[in-house]
Amino acid sequence: MGELFTFFGLISEDKTFIFMTHMLLSAGIALFLAKVAMTNLQIVPKGTQNLMEAYIQGVLSMGTDVMGKSHARKYLALVATIGLFVGVSNIIGILPGFEAPTAMLEMPLALALTVFVYYNYVGIKAHGLLLYLKHFLGPVWWLYWLMFPIEIVSHISRIISLSFRLFGNVKGDDMFLMVILMLAPWVMPMVPFALLTFMAFLQAFIFMMLTYVYLGGAIAVEEH
Repeated sequence: MGELFTFFGLISEDKTFIFMTHMLLSAGIALFLAKVAMTNLQIVPKGTQNLMEAYIQGVLSMGTDVMGKSHARKYLALVATIGLFVGVSNIIGILPGFEAPTAMLEMPLALALTVFVYYNYVGIKAHGLLLYLKHFLGPVWWLYWLMFPIEIVSHISRIISLSFRLFGNVKGDDMFLMVILMLAPWVMPMVPFALLTFMAFLQAFIFMMLTYVYLGGAIAVEEH
């Protein structure tokens, strides 16, 4: 949003520059939180370590419900990293003077493509190319010709679903916040901040959940 004031916009109003700086800032904050949590680890966690351990345990529990504990632990690092990155990216968009990089389609699309490529790679690696492709055919042999293109389109549409869901919701939140700031720049923004913060975490949760679901579907081909 070029009309939205950002501190980095004082340096350059180029959209790519604003996107890259906010994305790198989000990545830096995520790495900083992980670094602080892993520094001086204690048996009884407190502070940032306690927060991050609770987050990791929550992500693991989410994955366990979807694909079992053993598989959830295997892909925990990927899903937790994506969730932390997306969550931080969403949150900084609520702060005045910053813009959420997830409100720009490039980042959600890149993340969606990464998840799409990875879960298909996992499925092929686990079952082999032929068996993995076979599950696109469906259970009824005489409907193979119909089910295969439908399944292919369905899987490709996941890229659109993942990216545009995240992009659209965060973009809408940014526009809502901008309107509130224009109408009442001092008092009123305090009211929707809690709701916007909740929505920021919710979108990160949905992205993580769908990533687990897609991974779970890829490794459970034999059960289809």
